[in-house]
Amino acid sequence: MSNNSRSRNRAFVIAGLGVALLIAVFLSPFASKNPDGLDRVSQDLKFENKAAEDAPAKKLPFYAVFEEYALRGVPEAVATPIAGLVGTLAVFGLAWGIGKLVVRGRDSSHPELDESEYTDD
Repeated sequence: MSNNSRSRNRAFVIAGLGVALLIAVFLSPFASKNPDGLDRVSQDLKFENKAAEDAPAKKLPFYAVFEEYALRGVPEAVATPIAGLVGTLAVFGLAWGIGKLVVRGRDSSHPELDESEYTDD
């Protein structure tokens, strides 16, 4: 891959990450406070209080840090934007890491052919 192509790819990734972070931080406070689809149905059908007391989600490692799309222990005005920032960076990091592993695995399983074998010199 040429240097110019790598520079364009890097700029594209950085611009995409920047847009995602802007959306996560600045637009997340405007998200609807109304219940989502499943919560609304459980309220309408009167079974929202029948949820398991020891829900599996409460056993996850991040449950102590995040609750309902917000960061615990932080003022409400900044809890959702910070959670959006952290979540966006976490997803980007996971995607970047998986991408690197996939590309590295593909490159090592298909070594480049030596083009000098195919020239008519």
